[in-house]
Amino acid sequence: MRIGEAINRREFLVASSGSAALAVLPEGVSAASGRSPIIDTHLHCFAGPDDKRFPFHQRAPYRPAASASPEHLLKCMAGAGIDHAIVVHPEPYQDDHRYLDHCLKVGGKKLKGTCLFFGDREGSLEKMPALIKRNPGRIVAARIHAFRKDRIPDFSRPGVGRVWKMAAELGLAVQLHFEPKYAGGFEKYIREYPRTTVVIDHLGRPLQGTPAEHAKVLRWARYKNTIIKVASLPAVGAKTSRPIGPIIRQLVDAYGPGRSIYGGGFNGQATGASYRAYRERVAGYLANLSKDDLALVLGGTASRVFGFA
Repeated sequence: MRIGEAINRREFLVASSGSAALAVLPEGVSAASGRSPIIDTHLHCFAGPDDKRFPFHQRAPYRPAASASPEHLLKCMAGAGIDHAIVVHPEPYQDDHRYLDHCLKVGGKKLKGTCLFFGDREGSLEKMPALIKRNPGRIVAARIHAFRKDRIPDFSRPGVGRVWKMAAELGLAVQLHFEPKYAGGFEKYIREYPRTTVVIDHLGRPLQGTPAEHAKVLRWARYKNTIIKVASLPAVGAKTSRPIGPIIRQLVDAYGPGRSIYGGGFNGQATGASYRAYRERVAGYLANLSKDDLALVLGGTASRVFGFA
């Protein structure tokens, strides 16, 4: 199944109700354990700043001071009971994916990744097919940013559309990271490519916009190719303009568990216990869901959409 051809849970049950063979376990459920896998769909890995093999790009908008290695990630995953994860290629490397290649090699079948290329930079986008070819089945999405003044694409030019088109042709999802006030620039592409899955990072950053601005993200639930990601939660005890819990529940209710995924909790200082605690916090906000629906958000949906075995 191509990433853009995801179906929601209700559609799955309807489609499989007439077949005993198909009704045993939905895709993404482990036959050995009888449970859905746990999948973190959003984390970053960084080499140490002194690692000359993997230098930060000259255009890096920030430069992490400490490493967050795939070896440390795998150790934390084991301690937290996380089966698979998606390494979201971070901005400090821009379109240099050597460290992502390294992470996928270390992670084996445990990890997949996203990529970052630029439709308005000469020679950048043309490198995407080679990355996909050397990591078959391992690159799941191309990320586009519209976040802060120094990272906003010029929507009047074809750059965003070129990335979207390339991702669609290669069978990737498009992963959007944006502040709500920039959401309008993306909507025409969501409509233009209805078979390409669109992953909305970090709940659409509701606390970085007004309720009216973020309402557009809520309305995007009507597009069946969209998926909301429950990630980038505010720190426990942090003062926020609005409580995050009701926003999470509203979005997951609108998109449905079959189009909702979770991510987060890993960094260079993480432990198995802290990583698990983050996931449990996400689950706590979704205590209204049934056990099966919560399992979709915590991994079942991601397993189906991103092709984890």
